[in-house]
Amino acid sequence: MLNMLISFACSALSSALMMQFVTANIWITMAVSAVIFAVIFMVLTRITMKKVGALMEVAQRDMMANRSDKAIKELQDGLKYGAWQIYVKQQIHSQIGTIYYLKRDFKEAVPYLEKGFVRNWVSTSMLAITYMKKNKTKKMVETFGKAVSGNRKEPMVYAVYAFCMDRIGERVKAIEILKKGITKTSDEHLQENMDLLEAGKKMKMKGFGDVWYQFHLEKQGAIIKKQTKAMTGRRKQVLR
Repeated sequence: MLNMLISFACSALSSALMMQFVTANIWITMAVSAVIFAVIFMVLTRITMKKVGALMEVAQRDMMANRSDKAIKELQDGLKYGAWQIYVKQQIHSQIGTIYYLKRDFKEAVPYLEKGFVRNWVSTSMLAITYMKKNKTKKMVETFGKAVSGNRKEPMVYAVYAFCMDRIGERVKAIEILKKGITKTSDEHLQENMDLLEAGKKMKMKGFGDVWYQFHLEKQGAIIKKQTKAMTGRRKQVLR
């Protein structure tokens, strides 16, 4: 990556200059060069990530304003920063894939999700779900495994994984996943869902809030019913 190469070049130049004009002591030279490398790399990284952060904020505002195509275009333009800083390109791919997934354009989403950032548990889980829908169980399990490994303290990643395992008929494994999640997070919603599965019932994901619905694992009718109920409740409050 360019930030690292520039930092290394500055460090190497400082070493040469110090050996030539300051001291022949290699240990002092190496120590100073290491400090120079670290400082320059930190500054360049901060500059790059500030630009990426601004890009993400603009894309987020466009998504909130229902301008998803514009958000995707802006993020695609931001892929140029991937040449400067490690993992930037993967993070942008995750964001683009997530937007396509939210639009239910799964065909366009998959290539981006596959090149995404593993520590982004939302996009990685979305990729796993697309594999499940294509009956690629092995790839689904492998992908969820990566999502969990990179986000061990996130309760919902265990819940989504378990939900999918239960959907494909692997209830015992789903319970094991929830047990692991409870051990790592002590989350009450995971405990509740594990109790439901052990009782032979279906998982209830509403406790995780609206974030759950972005995975498109509920039927459209259920989502519409939930939204209608919420709107009705608000109307009643206004009337009172």
